[in-house]
Amino acid sequence: MNKKKVNKTIIYHMLTLAAGLIMIYPLVWMVMSSFKVSSTVFSTATSLIPENFTFENYLTGWQGFAKTTFGTFIGNTFFVSVSAMVFTCVSSLVVAYGIARLNFPGKKIIFSLILLTMMLPAQVMMIPQYLWYNKLGWLNSYKPLIIPYLFGIHGFFVYLVSNFIQGIPRELDASAKIDGCSFYTIFTKIIVPLTTPALGTVAIFAFINTWNDYMSPLLYLRSTKKYTVSLALKLFSDPTSVSDFGAMFAMSTVSLIPVFMIFIFMQRYIIEGVSTSGIKG
Repeated sequence: MNKKKVNKTIIYHMLTLAAGLIMIYPLVWMVMSSFKVSSTVFSTATSLIPENFTFENYLTGWQGFAKTTFGTFIGNTFFVSVSAMVFTCVSSLVVAYGIARLNFPGKKIIFSLILLTMMLPAQVMMIPQYLWYNKLGWLNSYKPLIIPYLFGIHGFFVYLVSNFIQGIPRELDASAKIDGCSFYTIFTKIIVPLTTPALGTVAIFAFINTWNDYMSPLLYLRSTKKYTVSLALKLFSDPTSVSDFGAMFAMSTVSLIPVFMIFIFMQRYIIEGVSTSGIKG
């Protein structure tokens, strides 16, 4: 029985490793292609290792377009992503606290509507949102990419934090009231610190989602100097002229570094935020 169990474990790990290699191969191919001469990227597509390593693609890609370096695009994306992340965390926490701790008329209906927004395709809202932001004069600015996150528009994040808060014993609230704590003191001194794992999870996903967002910047941004990374990468590919795929792969590799760094150093918050509920008794 032990030998049979060991064989199953070996087979399981081999299959998992093979599946992992298949999934990561496109990423490895992109990174290795960024070190190839741009004109030979697709002519040597079957070869993973470059014949001649070159860093020219990184130098060319970093120069950017129209006197705007790729560093500007990364800075723009950082500004939008961090702002959206902060606003998402704050709004999701406030809305989730109201759902989890307060009693008011229509609470169940509102929570049901929040959950229904998770099932609504984003494409359905594109035209109404565009017309609305156009009336507000927000086009060609970062306002459509940031301000909506102040209103808890991500139902999943509200649901996640709300479930986490419901796992916090209400006796803590009662004890704090006996000690003279106000409603806002309970929220800031008890609820907020205890929801750190859930907020960490929200922050990670909110940052990554905004960093990788392509459609929203495409709809609302017009000026090249305001482009985010996702739009800037598209500029390297020109169907009507010459496409610099080497530079595109190089800058794609650079743009992945912040996402990988955040995931590596903050992945424990994902595990804690999803696998735990409040605090354990």
